[in-house]
Amino acid sequence: MKGTARLASLFVAGVGAGAALRRLRSREAIDFSGKSVVITGGSRGLGLVIARQLAAEGANLTLLARNPDELKRAEQDVTKHGGQVLTVTCDVRDRDEVERAIGQVIGRFGRIDVLINNAGVIAVGPLEHMALEDFENAMAVHMWGPLYTMLAVTPHMRLQGGGRIVNISSVGGKVAVPHLVPYSASKFALVGLSDGMRAELAKDNIQVTTVCPGLMRTGSPPNVTVKGQHRSEYAWFTIADSLPLVSIDAESAAQQIIEACRHGDAALTITPQAKLIAVANNLFPGLVGTIMAITSRLLPGPTSQQGDEAKTGWESQSAVVPSILTRTTYRAAAENNEMNGHRKVASDGRSSNGAA
Repeated sequence: MKGTARLASLFVAGVGAGAALRRLRSREAIDFSGKSVVITGGSRGLGLVIARQLAAEGANLTLLARNPDELKRAEQDVTKHGGQVLTVTCDVRDRDEVERAIGQVIGRFGRIDVLINNAGVIAVGPLEHMALEDFENAMAVHMWGPLYTMLAVTPHMRLQGGGRIVNISSVGGKVAVPHLVPYSASKFALVGLSDGMRAELAKDNIQVTTVCPGLMRTGSPPNVTVKGQHRSEYAWFTIADSLPLVSIDAESAAQQIIEACRHGDAALTITPQAKLIAVANNLFPGLVGTIMAITSRLLPGPTSQQGDEAKTGWESQSAVVPSILTRTTYRAAAENNEMNGHRKVASDGRSSNGAA
């Protein structure tokens, strides 16, 4: 009886705490209308989808990316949804370029209310084919890039009395994923950086949110870097990314990210599968490690020296990809500016000319 009463009291206390947190959350909510929002990697994929939704709320957007042609198309796209749009060609791996870009934002909009660090790279393949440069590039984009942007914007946010920062990591930054070691290592670094910055910047009324999505159908696979058995590696990665039962559409993911930013939430993990594996890894790290080791054995193994060559997803297509199994990914690629000048694909996911 005592045990039951104790559990009941804990439940009531939990409900009360949850209600209090919800009230606190509503008081912290911000309106994005007229806010100056900077999005790195904003020209395509998830960054572009977030930009569209914020534009519809009246935000003044700055999109940073390396490809000027993609930025031009993104500007035309986002402008149709409302708000003002500034595009700046910027490589977040270069601190000087980042500082110049932030200077342009201040010159145009006079302030920066929200920074969303979304820029990312993915190298898929066995560890045997990953070079030191693959790790350095992932760290430069996922850790140094967000650090450079945060260091550039925080002085402005302090002067204006606060701001919001969103760092988009990955569930791969909580649980290491086989054949994505450079990606996972750098995303782990981003989680630590983001959580640490939240603690340090809270005194300045700058709320930092760490986002760890699971698989998302953003259309990015055709532009990933592939090593090893290129076609087999690209096939498993793209099929996994395309399955509705294990992945989430980009629009739903973007809505959750925007809401977390609006309320200044500390963290957001997207998809039930990502939440489950993150919790399981904390409770049963040995079991999850064993599962990952088995998964690694099931994935395509290392191959000849040609496996060291980095190819894009576009260069790694096969009879399996694109196909009906990956049509959601290729549809998202067409919708979210991921085609990069390549042929359009039909509704079944195959190339418009019928080639594999």
